Amino acid sequence: MKQCIFCRISAHEAPAQIIWEDDDIMVFHDISPQAPQHILIIPKQHLENLDDMQPNQQPLLGKMLFIAKEQAKKLGLKDKGYRLVINTGREGGQAVYHLHMHLLGGRPLRWPPG
Repeated sequence: MKQCIFCRISAHEAPAQIIWEDDDIMVFHDISPQAPQHILIIPKQHLENLDDMQPNQQPLLGKMLFIAKEQAKKLGLKDKGYRLVINTGREGGQAVYHLHMHLLGGRPLRWPPG
């Protein structure tokens, strides 16, 4: 998926403020932050959205959640709280069609979000 910006970022072919990565997952700052702390957690494998995940990929989603928790701790959000968001599809607010999780925090987050 050469045209996918997140695939290009995960291949180090496009710039991003990367804060963590391993063979499966990359974490970087959102270029349009909606909170004082706003990072993205993506699988390096291209999956269009949550609906593309197969049963054998459940460990990948679990790893994304665990990494989100660890990053929230590093960002100092553990005690005050944070929000994780996975947008799926056009009406779900998905703008980039590569599965990704938003981690937002550093200010009070209202509900419902929009």
